[in-house]
Amino acid sequence: MQVLGRKAIAGRAALAQSRATGRRFVVNVKATMEPSTAAETTLPAKQELRNAGPDPKRFTVADGQAMDVATAAVAAVARLGCGGFVLGYNAGLKEDDGKYAVTKVGGRKVSETSDVIPTLKRPAQPLELYEFEGCPFCKKVREAMCILDLDAIMYPCPKDGATWRPKANAMGGKKQFPFLVDPNTGKQMYESDEIIAYLFQEYGGSAEIPLGLRLGPLTTISCGLGTLARPGKGNAYRKSRLPAQPLVFWGYEMSPFVKVARETLCELELPYLYRTAARGSPKRQELLDKRGHFQVPYLEDPNEGVYLFESSAINEYLNKTYAV
Repeated sequence: MQVLGRKAIAGRAALAQSRATGRRFVVNVKATMEPSTAAETTLPAKQELRNAGPDPKRFTVADGQAMDVATAAVAAVARLGCGGFVLGYNAGLKEDDGKYAVTKVGGRKVSETSDVIPTLKRPAQPLELYEFEGCPFCKKVREAMCILDLDAIMYPCPKDGATWRPKANAMGGKKQFPFLVDPNTGKQMYESDEIIAYLFQEYGGSAEIPLGLRLGPLTTISCGLGTLARPGKGNAYRKSRLPAQPLVFWGYEMSPFVKVARETLCELELPYLYRTAARGSPKRQELLDKRGHFQVPYLEDPNEGVYLFESSAINEYLNKTYAV
């Protein structure tokens, strides 16, 4: 089963694009439109991938990328780092045991922990979120997902997007974002504040919603300030070839490097499994075990059998592989 074969509208969009590009594109088309579920979504199968980019270099800005990273960092500053730390985050010095650490000095390491593993309920299937990068209401929800260490299939809905925006409108009946689908409970929701309240109630245990997410208009305004430094980035659709399977993208909301890569994913309307890995996330150790490094953004493309670190390399790859 393929992601794009689940719904007729997605099949028609993919077929039109394949004809325009002359590339072969196989989809299975259903005759009806029904709410999306993660059970229908074929997540990328486990496979050996090859490195299609440079080796990761921590805190290194690629040539010609300094302005992009600087302007993308405005969003993190305006939000005072909201979305950068998992619920119950704690840091401390420990004996170096070879596992993930922020830094290591003299046989000791700075370790990070959170409340995720011992206390929080985890969804059996990934959430699904229809959103776009330049929307401040969508940003609030992405921050909440990072704080709760939740993964989701992201369906980018840029302006004039050919596939996911029409699909979200048909499913929910409104031209409004973000739009959340939780296949674990059957919930479908609009309104960012209601979505955030739901996520904390369902997957946050007894935790209170952080202050940065419950200041009403002040939260929305500060989320919007970050978009002013990057006008238009991640908002407008660019014609693309859709992948048969969703990509896998690791990152978290506070990172400017993650933001510039996510902008391209949105503009090209590429669906991806968002593995959130804010500070304190146990998934940091998972990526370290997988690749010998933890650094985000990190991208896997099961369609081409490759993985990449470094935001500049990821953007170059996405444009070369999927932009038409």
